[in-house]
Amino acid sequence: MESAVVRIKKGEGRSLKAGGMWIYDNEIDTIKGDYVNGDMVFVEDFDGYPLGHGFINTNSRLTVRMMSRKKDTVVDDDFLEMRVRAAWEYRKTTTDTSSCRLIFGEADFLPGIVIDKFSDVLVVESLALGIDRFKPVILDKLKKVLAEDGIQILGVYERSDAKVRLQEGMERFKGFIGDPFDTKVEIVENNVHYLVDVKDGQKTGFFLDQKYNRLAIQRLCAGKRVLDCFTHTGSFALNAGLAGASSVLGVDASELGVAQAEENAALNGLSDTVKFRCADVFELLPELERQGEKFDVVILDPPAFTKSRSSVKNAVKGYREINLRGMKLVKDGGYLATCSCSHFMTPELFEKTIREAAGNVHKRLRQVEYRTQAPDHPILWSGDETSYYLKFFIFQVCDEK
Repeated sequence: MESAVVRIKKGEGRSLKAGGMWIYDNEIDTIKGDYVNGDMVFVEDFDGYPLGHGFINTNSRLTVRMMSRKKDTVVDDDFLEMRVRAAWEYRKTTTDTSSCRLIFGEADFLPGIVIDKFSDVLVVESLALGIDRFKPVILDKLKKVLAEDGIQILGVYERSDAKVRLQEGMERFKGFIGDPFDTKVEIVENNVHYLVDVKDGQKTGFFLDQKYNRLAIQRLCAGKRVLDCFTHTGSFALNAGLAGASSVLGVDASELGVAQAEENAALNGLSDTVKFRCADVFELLPELERQGEKFDVVILDPPAFTKSRSSVKNAVKGYREINLRGMKLVKDGGYLATCSCSHFMTPELFEKTIREAAGNVHKRLRQVEYRTQAPDHPILWSGDETSYYLKFFIFQVCDEK
């Protein structure tokens, strides 16, 4: 049981009481009892009303992350197995589990940890001190639960190398947990084969959140000329190629990403149709416009232009610019797929930015569909946590006539 009690200030904890899982340092009135950072603590309101259990880290402005909202909960091995089992059962119902996100932090009520499954390999990212202590048990329970469904895990690789760990007073870490294995892992998604580099790829190696958005663009691409911007390892481009596009150009500023994309194209027998170029998208789009290029489908899948509220204004300029340029390259009646993966770029602000870009270039947009992240990245309806981050639109782009 916890030996320390965190008491919330009167009038504070509104996000927590609305269903959130975070308590900031300026919301805390007192901390009574002995603890070290990373320990579990009991949380109560200003008047002593029980609010649940979480782990504490006073190194971080985000001081307490909640593990349970029930007074009598004991956070032990059985509790962690319950959380892991619930996460797996949810994914078996909602998504293709051959490769998927198994644990999505707060949205799976295990704050601060992400675990992805790529075929028979797990990749874990741990970003909070308290959950880092539970990490070995969580991984053991996950292997146990998967084995019950006949899934044997070959190995585990850790990608806890994000800078946010420094804010938690933790060192960044990257390496094997257990026996080493080949870190180039082949997966199949939407019938497209990929080699995922879990050691040196971005984040955990591959962006699983766009799984069904990539599938959605397939029906637009048969016989079409396609431009895929910020292609990373070629995922949207390869979906277009598999769907029968006449030609696909994928663009990314990363030489490693382009090399991996070309490798993936060869793996799928698409090297003749799907080509890649290493270039800055912001520089290339105006160049293609000057050359008079036009495409039937343009896909914009940029990295997050903002990771804080303070930089949102500059992010808006970036999103407006690429969407404006992208629309100008779409043939009349063609299609634009555009997205933002920044939590701080709200759906309303993203819509406003796209609308302004269309007005600036005198294009009319007809919305085909709006999508978010794949269901293995569930969106928790609660406070201000970042589980809802991906916005994805498909538009038909029409000239004003």
